[in-house]
Amino acid sequence: MYDSSKRVLDLCVAILALIFFFPVIVIAAIAIKLDSKGPLFADTPARVGKNGKPFRMFKFRSMIENAHEVLTHDPKYKRLFEEYKKGNYKLKNDPRITHVGKFIRKYSIDELPQFLNVLYGDMSVVGPRAYYPDELVEQQKKYPTTKKAVHVVMSVKPGITGVWQVSGRSAINFDKRIELDAHYALRRSIVFDILIIAKTPFAMLSGKGAM
Repeated sequence: MYDSSKRVLDLCVAILALIFFFPVIVIAAIAIKLDSKGPLFADTPARVGKNGKPFRMFKFRSMIENAHEVLTHDPKYKRLFEEYKKGNYKLKNDPRITHVGKFIRKYSIDELPQFLNVLYGDMSVVGPRAYYPDELVEQQKKYPTTKKAVHVVMSVKPGITGVWQVSGRSAINFDKRIELDAHYALRRSIVFDILIIAKTPFAMLSGKGAM
């Protein structure tokens, strides 16, 4: 019952969001193409979805072209890559971020294309964060007690928003974030989902914890 109701909620929210934010999406797309060289969508590796199934997440490009490849393979970014891994796969002052990228990341505009992933069924509106495969491996080495929580989180679809986004977003470490996501996965309900969706606009507008 919950899964079918959640799918209906996902489709309704995704369609309404794409219609409502259509002008923002168009303006953002034009700004990205005018601001820097590269594709419209972020050219990042596949993320880990439900039951470990990889999928491509649609996200507006907020960094230089081939940003992930540059970070992981360019020798001049070696020190930055180590900082990236130590900082829970987040960088506070990332030199790869473009001028437009700073703005769209702050207000989560870069994540609007993920509603397409919801329509395709790869993601839900509400769910855990979608991680990179190498990120999950490295973070579980750093936080070995999180393995059970990771297993629980992988049993559900990742989401555009979730408990950790409306509770501090990027400002919290992996171990706390995965615990929050596991808590959601075990106790999810339509009422819980609607509550998180209702809180999300305030988190977006405040830009709190965005990186």
